[in-house]
This record gives sequence, structure tokens and C-alpha cells, in this order.
Amino acid sequence: MEKIQILWVDDEIDLLKPHIMFLEQKGYNVDTINNGDEAVDMIDAKHYDIVLLDENMPGITGIEALSQIKEKHSNLPVVMITKSEEESIMEDAIGSKISDYLIKPVNPNQILLSIKKNLDTRRLVSEKTTSAYQQEFRQIGMALNDVRTYQEWIDMYKRLVYWEMELEKLEDEGMNQILNMQKSEANGLFTKFIERNYADWLNGIEEGPVMSHTLFKEKVSPYLKEEKPVFLLVIDNLRYDQWKAIQPMVENYFTVDKEEIFYSILPSATQYARNALFAGLMPSEIKKRFPKLWKDDIEEGGKNLYEKEFLADQLQRLGHGSIKHSYNKITNHAAGKKLAENLNNYMSNKLNVIVYNFVDMLSHAKTEMEVIRELADNDKAYRSLTVSWFNNSPLFDIIRQLASKDVRLVITTDHGTVNVNEPTKVVGDRNTNTNLRYKQGKNLSYNPKEVFEVKNPEDIFLPKTNVSTSYVFAREDKFFAYPNNYNHYVKYYRNTFQHGGVSLEEMIIPVVSLS
Repeated sequence: MEKIQILWVDDEIDLLKPHIMFLEQKGYNVDTINNGDEAVDMIDAKHYDIVLLDENMPGITGIEALSQIKEKHSNLPVVMITKSEEESIMEDAIGSKISDYLIKPVNPNQILLSIKKNLDTRRLVSEKTTSAYQQEFRQIGMALNDVRTYQEWIDMYKRLVYWEMELEKLEDEGMNQILNMQKSEANGLFTKFIERNYADWLNGIEEGPVMSHTLFKEKVSPYLKEEKPVFLLVIDNLRYDQWKAIQPMVENYFTVDKEEIFYSILPSATQYARNALFAGLMPSEIKKRFPKLWKDDIEEGGKNLYEKEFLADQLQRLGHGSIKHSYNKITNHAAGKKLAENLNNYMSNKLNVIVYNFVDMLSHAKTEMEVIRELADNDKAYRSLTVSWFNNSPLFDIIRQLASKDVRLVITTDHGTVNVNEPTKVVGDRNTNTNLRYKQGKNLSYNPKEVFEVKNPEDIFLPKTNVSTSYVFAREDKFFAYPNNYNHYVKYYRNTFQHGGVSLEEMIIPVVSLS
């Protein structure tokens, strides 16, 4: 392996001979120079891995040399060394993107630590992370079979997402494959858990988690008693891992007071889960209470057109009927910009609900657009694309604006989404719905081992379009495919992001309270 090349710039370089010998004994190659002008020329002429730069020198100062170095070699790590503890010099150096700041006198170990921190961090972190996950892998493997409660599944999923995001920084394909196998095993066990417990939660036979239809009452309504305005931001289709990816950007402006998890109802699809969120009711209850507003799968027209009315009704039932509130659904960039420009108009409302549809559009675009398929080829790329969009979106602008006002912000979603890979055949009549992760209809034909089947929809508070309607939900990463034109259909939909079925990614989702 080639030696690491260091340039040390100091007008008293002769006094630093013991330090230089120490570094050379550690295997580094150290060039020295006693002024900033020549240092800039040397860096132009030769490749260096890191520069140790004295701040106070005759001729051009360290800060001036730093500026010239960064102009041409923006990624070259520079460690500033100075006798001065003046705050203004520190700020100038940090503003010029130094990699570290050391105050004289420095000892050799300080220098060594700074070099390792800047040059070996990636390798050291990679080795440590890999070793830590290898230990954790065994623990997760043993713990998976002992997960018994909805809270334990939340904790397990958070653990898996944590390691997925840690390992993605390393680009270690072998480790990622091991983790994906573990996630797949977890999803298989989670599906069985849902099959056993879901109906009991809804029917009060056993205590269940906060779910779509109880989310507003449990996690938003209490904040309406506070003095400050409440902004409820529902980002459609936002998975827990996508929230963790954008969280650092949000935390530049807001403090996370509570990060919690709730469960999407089934089907984990917008028409059901988001209507349930705003109505505070399960789908069959919504249909009964609002027969003219609920649309079944097979009916023409939009299925989420009355969230505003459902919300007003829920506020009334919760004793908040008199509060001033707004509801905005953002489905394109222009509408997002317009809302951002008019945000001040909403500050006199007690509650402002914003439904933001981008992530949903992204998952659909991955199915329909070749370029998005390539950009979001897997979960890691899907998170990365979400971050890129968020960073340049009117939504982020809205969040930044809200940070300058005294508001309560609650960020949540209606359901997640899962990358599907395994087709499973289903046959139904022409009135069967088109969703790839759940089917409802009469006389459905399918492999019962590959689905979660609900023969009586009333058991889980889902509407029936006729007497023999049943529902089936795809498990893990499966998707429903019809036998006719099967190969074309499978090729088109494999490795796309879908929702509506049973998986950790679709059902275990975030609700975050910020101030």
C-alpha cells in the first residue's frame, strides 16, 4: 500500500523534527516547508493526502494559504494549527472548511489522532460497524423467534432499519445481502403475527397499537389544547427509513420531542389508511356514517376526495368542533410553492393539515418511468432519491418557515411501501380491484399459503360490495399477477414499490412531534 503523503507548513518547522520523526516511524511520508506561498506551489505540483498548516506565518497567513488551497483542491483535508485561541480566527478557519483545528503546543499523538480521524475514519468505521453488526446479527437471529407483541415488532423493525442505514455507508455488498436475508425472515414472521392478532386488536379482544383510525385522537388531538398553532404534515407513503433519512435535515430547524410508531390499517393503501386517519373510523364505519362520500374500489372517481369533511366530523366528535382549521392537499410542485408563499395566512388557525403527495408519486413513477426505476433500484437508492427531492422541495421550505414561528409540528404518514419481487397468481372477475398488494372481490382464486386471507371483511371492519366479498393481502415482498400475459406483467412490476399488503415497511410507520 502506498504511503500517506503529508505536507507540514510551519515557519518554525525545524523545532518540529521530533514530531516529524514520530510520524515517519508510523509509516507516513512527511514533506515540510516554512511558508504559505511555497506550500501552495508544492500542493499544485504534488499529490498530498493531508496538509498540516500553521496559522501565523510571515508572508501570506495560514488563513490566506488555506483559501488558495481550497480554491484549487476543495477536497484536500487541511488541519489548522495555531498558537492563538482567538474566536475570530477559529471561525475564519472553520468557515473555510478546515478538517480539524489544533492549538499549540501540540503533542505527536494529537497530530496522529487528527490524521487518522481525517484519513482512516472510513476504514476504521467500516471495520467497527461490520464487527458490531456481525455480533448483532446473531442476537437479532435469536430474538426474531421470540417477538410476541406489537411493541417488540416496532423495536425489531427499528433495529433492522438502523443497521440497514449503518451498513449502506460501507458499500459492503456481502453484509447488505446478509441483512436483506434477515429482513426477509423478519417479514415472514411479522406476517404470521399480523394474521394471528390483527382482528383481535380491532375487536378489542386484546390491546392493540395506535393505528390509522386512532392516530389523530391519540397523537394530534392532545396538542390542540396547547396555545400554539398545530401543523399536521401527512407525507403520503413515507416509510420509517425515509423519515430517518430526512430527519437530520429537519433537525437543523426543529427539535424532535417524540418519535413514535403506529400501525397502518389494512389495506395499507391510501384509500383506506388515509381516510381512516382523517375520519378517526375504520373503513366500514366510514361507509356507514358517510354512505354518499365513501367510494368502493370498483366505483369510478377519486377515493380520497372527502378527507376535509371526514376531518371536520372527527374534530366535532373529539370536542374540537369550534376550532379554526385548514386542510391543504399538495399534489404538485406549483401547489407546494403557492402554499409556502402564503404560509403566514394560516398562522391564526388552531390546526393546519397539509397532505403532501410526493413520495406516493415517486413510488408510482418508479413503476411507470424507466429513469426512476434506474435511480431507485433498491431501498438505499429510494431513500437517497427521497432525500434529494426533499432537500429541494417546497415542503422543506415550508418546514424552514415554520421553524421561525412558535408552532407544534407533527409529521406522519398514512402507510409505507415495499419493494416487491415475488409474483403470486390470483384470478378474479372483472370487478376485482387493480392494486398489486391486496385484492377484494367474489370468487377470488389464489394460493392461500402466499396471502393473508380474510373471508369475512366485517371481522376487520372493511366494507363489502356484495355478500360473498373477501379480501386477500400479499405477504412480505409478493405481488399479485394475473395468469394471462403473466410474464410481461411480472417483468413490468417486479422491483417496484407497492403498498396495500402486509409487511414491516408498509405497516410500521412514524409519527413525530417537533417544536
